[in-house]
Order: sequence, then C-alpha cells, then structure tokens
Amino acid sequence: YSIVGPSGSGKSTLLNILSLIDRPTNGHVKLENTDIKFEDKNKNDLIRANKIGIVYQQNNLLNDFTAIENVCLANLTINNNKNIALDNATTILKKIGLSNRFNHYPSQLSGGEMQRVAIARALVNNPDIILADEPTGSLDLETAKEVFKIFEKQKKPNRLIIFATHNRFFANKADCQLEMNNGSIKIINA
Repeated sequence: YSIVGPSGSGKSTLLNILSLIDRPTNGHVKLENTDIKFEDKNKNDLIRANKIGIVYQQNNLLNDFTAIENVCLANLTINNNKNIALDNATTILKKIGLSNRFNHYPSQLSGGEMQRVAIARALVNNPDIILADEPTGSLDLETAKEVFKIFEKQKKPNRLIIFATHNRFFANKADCQLEMNNGSIKIINA
C-alpha cells in the first residue's frame, strides 16, 4: 500500500498509530483480531519488535554505533544472543549491498547508505508488517529507485507493506494506493 497526500494530511500520524507509537484520539486498532491496548507499553513494544518493521522519515540511526551495530541492536530486542543477532545483521546488510560498510558510522555513510541501514534495521526481525514514512524523500531519484527496489523484494504472502510518499512514481508501484487529506483516507486504486 502507498499513502499519498499533502504535508500535514496525517500520513505520518497514521503510520505512528499503526506502529503502536501513537494512540488514536478516536476508535481503536486491531492486530490479528485483537484490540491493541495502548496503555500496555511493554506488550506493544514486544509486538512492535516481533511483528512491525519501521523505516522512519529521518533514518533515526544511532550515531555512536556502526551500521552493523544499529541493525544488530534491533535484532537483540527479540533475540538475546549477540552472535545470532550479528549473523542476522550481517545477512541482511549483505542482501541490501552494504557488506563493505558494516563498520562505518552514520556520519561516514551517504544518505542512500544510511537509508539502507535503516531499512535493514526494519527488516532484520523478518516482520509481518513493514511501515515506511517517506523512505525515499531525501534521496536523489537514482538512489531512491535503488532503495525502493529493496521494498519491492520484500513483497511476500502474508506481509503487509505500507509506505507514505509524496512521489507519485513510487506510489503508483503499490498494489493499492490510498490518499489522505485532512486526516481522511480514500482509496485511489485497489
């Protein structure tokens, strides 16, 4: 799914609610036919770690950690074994073409490389749901296309991918396009 709409229309807010970071002011959220209780932060943290991969608008990499450490930390949330987490981080970083950048800090990476590390962090736990907020927004077109290919390769049965974008080129590649305006959603095509 792609979500398009003007700045301030609610795209990021919707993704934050779907990722269990923000709570809705009205209504409720269900995951696997279970109501989410937003007051149960610990349970929601576990759900997010196990089921939801998030790519933030600003990559939110930890500046004092290398690329592999940023990805490894995400895997340690569900797996307390450092060696397994390092293996998983290594595997996903290799898959997205960053095997030569494992030990580089965010300040030593290009914008596209930082975004790919952020995507690897979102994918390392093999989530059922991938949410991405403007994953290509700050990238030049060629780098954005490379980054978008990573998302296209993640499509599989029983996996939901939702990304917000201002770029109609990428929005049109989604199986279903949604448009937000003033907090309301309408289906453009399905």
